[in-house]
Amino acid sequence: MCGGIEYQDQKIYFPQPDARLPVRLRDGHVTWITWGRRKDEATGKFPNGGWARLNSIKNGKWKPWHPRPVLIAAGQFMEKDHDNQSHWVSLDTRMAIQGLLAERDDEMRVYVVTINTPPEYAWIHDRWPRLVRLKDQ
Repeated sequence: MCGGIEYQDQKIYFPQPDARLPVRLRDGHVTWITWGRRKDEATGKFPNGGWARLNSIKNGKWKPWHPRPVLIAAGQFMEKDHDNQSHWVSLDTRMAIQGLLAERDDEMRVYVVTINTPPEYAWIHDRWPRLVRLKDQ
């Protein structure tokens, strides 16, 4: 389900209270946006968690947050298996993680878009970040 990412030798994990993810801008630069919402946050403007299932996006569940697709820059991402062991998966430099940018009251959060896990990794977890190929620049 993507519990962490590594970007430029910096590891970011969802459980960190102020975790932010590197979101690629159209010009190639990166901006850092808060990753999802933790259960212990005082305000409930956003859904709990840091992930958005692709089918729930297509079904309109995210409409109240004016979802926009974004690309999360990462060199690798981390999944934990059923025994709580971490597995880091490297990304090709031409790939990025699909993100969903949610907005409410001039605040933004980013969620990792998830799909079913490819068969070769099904032993790790049943959800997997959606990976997209970067357009040639």
